[in-house]
Amino acid sequence: MEQIGRAAHVSKALVYTYFPEQHDIYNAALARQVRALDEAGLEAATREKKLRDAITRCVAVYFEHIVKWGPLLHILWSDMYMAGHTEDALLEWRAQRMRRLARLARAELTLSAAEASAAIELIMTIPEESGRLAFHGDIDQDTARELCTELTLSALSSLSAQSGPVR
Repeated sequence: MEQIGRAAHVSKALVYTYFPEQHDIYNAALARQVRALDEAGLEAATREKKLRDAITRCVAVYFEHIVKWGPLLHILWSDMYMAGHTEDALLEWRAQRMRRLARLARAELTLSAAEASAAIELIMTIPEESGRLAFHGDIDQDTARELCTELTLSALSSLSAQSGPVR
């Protein structure tokens, strides 16, 4: 909290006024990230009627978010300290969006619930990693964006080859 105060040019006491516990600041950062994703169109993308449309839109939104903000969202979601401290509303935000995509995958690819959820989780690592590489300058943004799109479409194609075409 002291380092955060220094970085923000405020006292540690002021930081504690707004964020009494460390997990409060994590939740605030996480809430800001999820709001930004929905404002960029993630919520609407998960409501697409066809899996390919939903996934490609979600991946595009998530990629651009990572390029802009870096891998902060992934860090927050995977932080062991936060595991038992993430606000229920934020957990539900993520679960809702993943469920919508998994339902489409189940319906169009005839996957089990577990397989559909796993497939969506794995596909969403593509924009996460390609966006992270672009954010850190390890690859230029256009190449990363193209790679992200091609890998996503390839993953969908592979899944559809096993269970039928993705509409």
